[in-house]
Amino acid sequence: MKILFWIPVAFALAVLAAGERAHAQAPQSPARRSAWPPKLEEPAPGEVEVLPVRGNVHVIMGAGGNITVQVGEQGILLVDTGVASMSEKVWAAVQKVAPPRKVLRYVINTDEDPEHTGGNAVIAAKGQTVPLREANYTAGPQGTINYNRASVVAHQNVLNRMSAPTGEKSPTPPEAWPDNTYAIDQKRFYFNDEPVVMMNFPGNTDGNTIVFFRKSDVISTGDLIDLTRYPVIDRKAGGSIQAIVASLNKLIDLCVPEAHGAGGTLIIPGHGRIADHAEVAYYRDMTYIIRDRVQDMIEKGMTLPQIKAARPTRDYDARYGASTGQWTTEKFVEAVFSSLSDKK
Repeated sequence: MKILFWIPVAFALAVLAAGERAHAQAPQSPARRSAWPPKLEEPAPGEVEVLPVRGNVHVIMGAGGNITVQVGEQGILLVDTGVASMSEKVWAAVQKVAPPRKVLRYVINTDEDPEHTGGNAVIAAKGQTVPLREANYTAGPQGTINYNRASVVAHQNVLNRMSAPTGEKSPTPPEAWPDNTYAIDQKRFYFNDEPVVMMNFPGNTDGNTIVFFRKSDVISTGDLIDLTRYPVIDRKAGGSIQAIVASLNKLIDLCVPEAHGAGGTLIIPGHGRIADHAEVAYYRDMTYIIRDRVQDMIEKGMTLPQIKAARPTRDYDARYGASTGQWTTEKFVEAVFSSLSDKK
């Protein structure tokens, strides 16, 4: 009986082993060989693409930073407006997903970077804010005195830097400034049959805002998440690696995975593809590890040139690194070093 039982088992193991040898000897396809780093599909230069996310939420890619679009009975809400040169194409893309005759009511800026605010002046002028006195309307954030444009909402620090209130020359024209700001932890309202919660999550700057569409279970993060490069840290605007790590931890607390860390709450990053809890956790772990490596090197007395030579980012350069462009790996390491060396 035992001999009869082991014969088919041995035969099956032999077949399995032969199959594995054949698979190992077979040439790998080009797709398998080039699977890493993952390719981030981008629209052609000068073009935009609209993708559905969930519920009434869409994303427009290709206009600088990603733009979130929420549409419904009460009108249109945008998170960020992209670069100035793409404003008309962005607006045409919005019209493709908006119900007929719906009006742009609100623009929320995640920070002051021109990739997120460049289209404010042109796009806000295409909207209209509904006065509080108008009947049958659930009012959102109020503050604008010009009802013939959409209200632009942002953290107070964003307005401060866009308007230069200290008397210096303003870096942006007044028509691009936020007309409605907040300076507390969060600002929330109900729009298009769902709660919209703006939260101040300092990181790249001290004025970062994330926007949580609670019914759709979608979070627009701005540059707090950037899947195309290492996080941009604007030291002059109050950004730091410590703040990024802390805010990413808070963001993870808001994300609910569907299964095995994947799916569930969807994330629209400042740049790159739509993400989920697992992607956010990986990004957070990357910032943790690089921060701790640089901190350890500083405690050992290493200088910035020595730290750069040690390449504390080496494990992640294939995915997030860049040697050219506005934000390189070297600039990221410099910003991390500055953050951790700041005695204040």
